[in-house]
Amino acid sequence: MLHSVEAARAGAVLTVDLGAVRANYRQLAAMARARCAAVMKADAYGLGMEQVAPALAQEGCTVFFTAHLDEGIRLRPLLGPGCAIYVLHGPPPGTAGDCAAHGLVPVLNDPGQLHEWRALARALGRELQAAIQLDTGMSRMGIAPADLAALSADPGWLDGLRPVLVMSHLASADEPAHPMNAAQRERFERLRAILPGVPASLANSSGIFLGPDYHYDLLRPGAALYGINPQPGNPNPLRQAVSLHARVVQVRTAIDGDVVGYGCHHVVAGARRIATVSIGYADGWLRSLSGRGQARIGGQVVPVVGRVSMDSMGLDVTGVPDSLVQPGAEVELLGPTLTVDDVAAAAGTIGYEVLTRLGSRFHRRYR
Repeated sequence: MLHSVEAARAGAVLTVDLGAVRANYRQLAAMARARCAAVMKADAYGLGMEQVAPALAQEGCTVFFTAHLDEGIRLRPLLGPGCAIYVLHGPPPGTAGDCAAHGLVPVLNDPGQLHEWRALARALGRELQAAIQLDTGMSRMGIAPADLAALSADPGWLDGLRPVLVMSHLASADEPAHPMNAAQRERFERLRAILPGVPASLANSSGIFLGPDYHYDLLRPGAALYGINPQPGNPNPLRQAVSLHARVVQVRTAIDGDVVGYGCHHVVAGARRIATVSIGYADGWLRSLSGRGQARIGGQVVPVVGRVSMDSMGLDVTGVPDSLVQPGAEVELLGPTLTVDDVAAAAGTIGYEVLTRLGSRFHRRYR
């Protein structure tokens, strides 16, 4: 893995399998008659928007979502003019003109955004496309039911706007039996009736697996595209899209009573071989993996010992052949058998956080 000069100079190498991302998109798109979008927020969940978005466009994806306006502006030149880009947070105050200038469609989440987008349409003298997000119970994004009732009491509440999507977001889709799923779908059905004929979207990655009642006209997968399991507790039906390898910096023998790492939290019992590896929390490798994470060397799983520090961490490589544990040798941290979800479980978090934290110091390879 660590073959090129650039890779050798870096502490670790992150490999992104664009073929896996494309295969995941095909699989998700085939699950419904609805169109399938792709969520690009957080730099395509840490994998790299500049590489991932064109690959998905080649796969036939024409609808993309970002969280922030600046992400949408970055994404626009990567895609053809026939691709729609929605900005989930809508335009921040005073930026509606930037949103329109770059051909982006805002997701309007509150009356203030709606009024500003209408004002821009009047100033430009032309109709502007918009997505309307409805809050169906998550209390995070979307026009609240009371605000929607007040807005729609004015017959001209959408003057100058052309709604092209009405949407909401599921809070508990990764728990199929949770009653919140059905409750949100019922509220969405009731609230979206105020926008008859407008295409609808409710299903995120896990929501796609809730079945056709949740599919509507547009699917919005994010994490599932990148290999995170959309059905926790069940086998992952999707392909992992990343692998991560770091380098051994040095190897030493620690004797009984020696400590490894900051804070003296790991005390060696007996003689142990300790490899220091060039990855730490400055690279996005979670500090909560201290004493809990694992790595793989030559097919053998080895534990993280001591605290994960800023640029390095320790592995107990006792029993691994010396020929496999030399300075410069590679250590697998993410791969087919150490999945993003496995690492997340060890760190006490979710795969989303593991992926989106993967840092800029890695040498990145795309295949």
